[in-house]
Amino acid sequence: MKHTIRNEFISVTAENAGGELVSVKRGETEYLWQRDPKFWHDSSPNIFPYIARLTEGKYVYGGEVYEMKIHGFVKYADLELTAKTDTSMTFSLEDNDETRRQYPWHFLYSITYSLDQDTLLVETRVENRDEKTMYFGVGGHPGFNVPLDAGLGYGDYYIELPDATAPVRIGFTPTCFRNGNDEPYTLDDKKRITLAHTLFENDAIVLKGAGQKAILGSEKGERKLIVSWDHPYLGIWSRTSEAPYVCLEPWNGLPSHDQVVEDFEKQQDLTALEKGGVHTSIWKVQMI
Repeated sequence: MKHTIRNEFISVTAENAGGELVSVKRGETEYLWQRDPKFWHDSSPNIFPYIARLTEGKYVYGGEVYEMKIHGFVKYADLELTAKTDTSMTFSLEDNDETRRQYPWHFLYSITYSLDQDTLLVETRVENRDEKTMYFGVGGHPGFNVPLDAGLGYGDYYIELPDATAPVRIGFTPTCFRNGNDEPYTLDDKKRITLAHTLFENDAIVLKGAGQKAILGSEKGERKLIVSWDHPYLGIWSRTSEAPYVCLEPWNGLPSHDQVVEDFEKQQDLTALEKGGVHTSIWKVQMI
């Protein structure tokens, strides 16, 4: 089921399946990717409790081995709409038999979409309802249409990282696991990356030190969007083969190391949340 919130500037629609955004519009302009399966069947999956891939689809906790799909299980679950106003809506998932089979913790996961003039705020809240420390990664995976203006092409657009200081690209293997070979990532003199489908021939560009803001725009166009976040990593991704979108993904964790079945108590980039603790993270999209 789909649910819509709106104000005088923008309208946003999300559905119970995964609590996923399916439309983000200002006026008649759709900013969010619209799930053409030829290129990508999702639009904005929510990531929890693990970012990207686990080696062999497995991890270890407390000496036990568990299995989980890419990006965790929220994207595959039906979330409950637990609160709604004209300009805000919250979707929630509590642990259940299916989640505990993959992830042995009691928790409450919630994602709230709210509107502030021309900006969508996305707040994720994780509550540890267990007696033991829980370990997780959380993030967003929104895809945005490129081009945003009629008559322009993919290569007319850039991603600007105005707050970046010394960005570093996380090294990945061809199969998208960490290889430990992190390297400085060069931006142009305007701190921009010019979009090209060839950028993603080796899958995602995942950066640390990218700052807290990314601007997707074109010197030839009028429309742009600004994504901001409080997460330590930014993923930038699109499928190749002329896919007309780009994903700007705020992450607070990373995938497994190559050929390592990770022990969640030892993987350093996971969030460790004590019993009774609450973790919140926010990312935003401003549509111009």
